Amino acid sequence: MHQTIAFLTTDNLEDFFVWDNLLIEPFARRGINVATISWRATDTDWSVYSAVIVRSTWDYQDDPAAFMATLAQIENSGTRLINPLALMQWNVSKDYLQTLEEQGVEIIPSQFFQSADTAVIDSHFAYFETDELIIKPLISANSDNTFRLSKLAVAGQSDILNSTFTATPCVIQPFLSSVVDEGEYSLFYFNGQYSHTIKKVPKQGDFRVQEEHGGQLHSVQPDTKLLNTAAHVLAQLPEPSLYARVDLLRNTTGDDDSWQLMEVELIEPSLYFNMDEKSPERFVQATIDYLAINASYQ
Repeated sequence: MHQTIAFLTTDNLEDFFVWDNLLIEPFARRGINVATISWRATDTDWSVYSAVIVRSTWDYQDDPAAFMATLAQIENSGTRLINPLALMQWNVSKDYLQTLEEQGVEIIPSQFFQSADTAVIDSHFAYFETDELIIKPLISANSDNTFRLSKLAVAGQSDILNSTFTATPCVIQPFLSSVVDEGEYSLFYFNGQYSHTIKKVPKQGDFRVQEEHGGQLHSVQPDTKLLNTAAHVLAQLPEPSLYARVDLLRNTTGDDDSWQLMEVELIEPSLYFNMDEKSPERFVQATIDYLAINASYQ
């Protein structure tokens, strides 16, 4: 294996919390240097790196076609693209949730559309028998263009909703109160092995759990049911991954307090290395093992 890998990032992370720097020292102790390169960089010779790991590309939703073209260019250079290109192509649009549901994963109830206007949105209060809805693009990150809506809000924001979603594939879901009452749980897996779990709680008056929006993070020990739910999700993925983040919400509408999948993140999730002091070492060792295992099949 060569001595340098690349982390794929973006041009400006000034407004984001990034924890990938915690990986540099454990990689260095194993004789591996890390270069950080924007996915928007041009004339990059990707072949000089033993692997390119997609990390903080947190503006790719602004131009997903260009982003996927860059990933294809990396793949075609002969270097190892991680996660695999086919897996990221499968994961880039949230309609992968339909596939997982067909495979027995319990997802947040969802309706998927190539476009939607306020009439379509408004009809889903009755469809889901709920007072609040969530609508978001199928390709999105950082809660961009994600709306929490009451019937009154739909009427009051009709212009922005129509301009945003009449030409944008999207998903409509009932708003689950557990995201604010309890929080969203994220379970992290490196090379198929469980690493750690955090709970993300939005700030008062908000529903977005990201740090950039004021969300608070808590390290937690998952119970058996939560672990089993995440493991079931992981087992349904079309191929193995170096990293996966499984985001779950408690379903409080049923009798058994089951867990519902919000998303499985396989492209550029924050892996919150700051929340578990041993997680950087786990990730680095997992990367070495992943590259060695996959190289044996080439």
